[in-house]
Amino acid sequence: MIDLPLILALSAYYFAMFITPGPNNTMLTISGIKFGFKDTIPHIFGISSGHAIQISLVCLGLGSLFQKFPQIQEYLKWLCLIYLLYLAWSMIGSIKDHEVQSGRPLKFYEASLFQWVNPKAWTIAIMAGTAFFPREENILIAVMFVCISAFLINLPCISVWALFGASLKKYIKNHLLKKIIEYFFSILLVLTGIYLVI
Repeated sequence: MIDLPLILALSAYYFAMFITPGPNNTMLTISGIKFGFKDTIPHIFGISSGHAIQISLVCLGLGSLFQKFPQIQEYLKWLCLIYLLYLAWSMIGSIKDHEVQSGRPLKFYEASLFQWVNPKAWTIAIMAGTAFFPREENILIAVMFVCISAFLINLPCISVWALFGASLKKYIKNHLLKKIIEYFFSILLVLTGIYLVI
């Protein structure tokens, strides 16, 4: 049954997981710095939508696949690491010409698809689908509750990180400082990937 204690517990869980640093939030901060908030909006909606779909599928039974075959999560961790290394390398490579903005923000579908190799996203989805799923409720209502709650809480939480990056962009007039910040976030992406694998 969906009641107030469940709503509050799920909301608190989602907020804590979505607002804290992770691959998505690091990538959004970088995108905000490089491209501004407006151009990062498709990336934001891609994350929220892709993650909501992921949570829905976990609630509908995909989560049991990970319980039967835990090695799948290990493969996903390595895929995530490879992708984060690629992003870090691409970012460093984009600093060649400071006068011309190179590269582009992630598209909606790219951000959505990234959730499928993001171990933090899988952890959130599996936990939501097991600990907070109202099993006595109609299956469709229960899935919609967990899924829509995720989307509505995820969207403002991750937007904060894109806004943070965009606000930094306004103050970064010095090209050397911009380069240092981009290298810093490249290293942060690499460390995030290594942490997820370890």
